[in-house]
Amino acid sequence: MRPHIRAALERSAELTRNNRLIDGMRMGEAAINQATDDEHPEIRQWLTDHAGDFTGQED
Repeated sequence: MRPHIRAALERSAELTRNNRLIDGMRMGEAAINQATDDEHPEIRQWLTDHAGDFTGQED
C-alpha cells in the first residue's frame, strides 16, 4: 500500500480513537477510495490487524 494511504488510515484511527468518528470515517473512506484494486486486500488486512488502533484497546 502506498505511504499516503497508510498515513491516512493511521490518522483515521487516531481521529476515531479521539471521539471524532465522522472525521475519522471521512478520512478512511477517502483513503480507500484512492486505493487501487491491488491495494484493497492489503488495506483489509491492515484494518483487521489494527482494529485496536481505532478503539484504543489492545489485542
